[in-house]
Amino acid sequence: MNYRETYQSWQNDPEAYWLEQARAIDWVEPPTQALFDRGDDLFEWYADAKVNGCYNAVDRHVENGRADQVAIIYDSPITGAKSNITYAELQTRVASLAGALVAQGVTKGDRVIIYMPMVPEALEAMLACARIGAVHSVVFGGFAANELAVRINDCTPKAIIAASCGLEPGRVVQYKPLLDGAIEMATHKVDTCIILQRDVHRCDLVEGRDVDWHDAQIGVDPAPCVPVEGNHPAYILYTSGTTGAPKGVVRATAGHLVALNWTMKNIYNVDPGDVFWAASDVGWVVGHSYICYGPLIHGNTTVVFEGKPVGTPDAGTFWRVIEEHNVRSFFTAPTAIRAVKREDPKGEFIKKYDLSGLRALYLAGERADPDTIEWAQNKLGKPVYDHWWQTETGYTIAGNPAGLEALPVKIGSPTVPMPGYEVHILDEAGHPQKPGELGAIAIKLPLPPGTLPTLWNATDRFRKSYLTTFPGYYETGDAGMMDKDGYLYIMARTDDVINVAGHRLSTGAMEEVLAGHPDVAECAVVGVSDQLKGQSPIGFVCLSKGVNRPHGDITAECVKRIRDQIGPVAAFKQALVVDRLPKTRSGKILRATMVKIADGAEFKLPATIDDPAILDEIRLALQTIGYAK
Repeated sequence: MNYRETYQSWQNDPEAYWLEQARAIDWVEPPTQALFDRGDDLFEWYADAKVNGCYNAVDRHVENGRADQVAIIYDSPITGAKSNITYAELQTRVASLAGALVAQGVTKGDRVIIYMPMVPEALEAMLACARIGAVHSVVFGGFAANELAVRINDCTPKAIIAASCGLEPGRVVQYKPLLDGAIEMATHKVDTCIILQRDVHRCDLVEGRDVDWHDAQIGVDPAPCVPVEGNHPAYILYTSGTTGAPKGVVRATAGHLVALNWTMKNIYNVDPGDVFWAASDVGWVVGHSYICYGPLIHGNTTVVFEGKPVGTPDAGTFWRVIEEHNVRSFFTAPTAIRAVKREDPKGEFIKKYDLSGLRALYLAGERADPDTIEWAQNKLGKPVYDHWWQTETGYTIAGNPAGLEALPVKIGSPTVPMPGYEVHILDEAGHPQKPGELGAIAIKLPLPPGTLPTLWNATDRFRKSYLTTFPGYYETGDAGMMDKDGYLYIMARTDDVINVAGHRLSTGAMEEVLAGHPDVAECAVVGVSDQLKGQSPIGFVCLSKGVNRPHGDITAECVKRIRDQIGPVAAFKQALVVDRLPKTRSGKILRATMVKIADGAEFKLPATIDDPAILDEIRLALQTIGYAK
């Protein structure tokens, strides 16, 4: 079936469609019903089934002929370490670690926080929890102690699995002092910490609480897979909330198995046995869905990469990994590709490697500007597919279903909604917008399997955050439009739509124009307070390597480009050249924080910020044009 027929078959009978997709999963007790309506706009999938996530990701492949296939490729350009773990080896390692958790008193339903860098043991920890029905909550390794403490208090874990350190280019990030600080701060006290000692830096263990990763496994029985209910939480993943308090997104076990398995072929176009690589981190949703669970459930080989797009050692590291490990589909964030493009604008490094095995590049995590997509397409000679989804959904809302049918790419659009997602563009009153009109992007309830059923211990907050603005819909928090062909365009977060003298304008559209300037490697546009117009846009641009023209000439050209391509209505008069943009560790630009700096408002330092020093650079740049007083 092609895309239209598939989407139509879901629309005609969602229940039958999702029961059919569930047949690809190995059940202890198969579901007899797909959707359960719990009332008040709350829904669950496959709640009457029994299943085990680890069995589907590991054991069934060992039993069905993939025992000797490589499950995990570990590649660390920072340490120079490389290793392969087969499915049979992974089963042994995961069962042993799960046995160690059981020996420490962890049982089905208990929470376990995982605080790990990009090493295979991070995936083993996740799978060990899934094996015994424990609910894991991965916290990005190196997260500040107070942020870790907040998560400890919210999910009340019985145990924490951590590493002694993480590695950044040129520095070692010691995790243990952060972990000890968080445990001290937290009102909830954990029973046990299992610590993976890395040779680069070994830490001191607290007697009676901390146990070495290897020592914890000595003499324990390997744990078998524990069947759990279909609606049993697989994990909690915290995402930043508008109030500063993190939101614990819950992922139910059965739905995420079914949905992720569906995406591996239909979206990412890989067959079992193929190597799939998502260059992300286990601390983010991409790491959960597409480093750990998705590829392993589908019988693929996944890559765990401990490095950066540039500087480990150079802008060719992505292409080296793709050639060396024969990666078929590659998934990363637009920010990563922009970093590579900035270092290697002519694509010289790409020419050094044989990328003939690569089928496509997939981008997600933020808006993929047309300039970045065009550069990647031209230099790689491969399809580049933007796709749009969220921590909350766990997988693609809108994308190009290349394994089902590669649809024509419209640059600037992540293409079309996937089965399960009925996407609407609504005005502030909840009325549908016409094709081409900007509005809030909302998804008609129920959401499909694999998406969040609620927030951890916060159902009221779940309703308030997502379900109240547009009754009967899930509010995505993104703004955009749909064209007459049903292609979706994500223009900005809802709060990045600025109001300039009564005109609602998308900062994303302005960023597209700035990104098209030949000297601009990366950019951001924010709306700052303006007494006359309400808000005024300011552009921040980072220049490509090797550009040494006067900054005044470049910013004047940027202002003219917006005037020519968007019009005087944008009232775009200010652009600033900066060395770097403030970002989260996953590469999202901290636009809201930049607005607060410009407006002189107080703000809380975002927990996920990559380098706080950049905020001072932004402040100084804004002061040159009379802002950030």
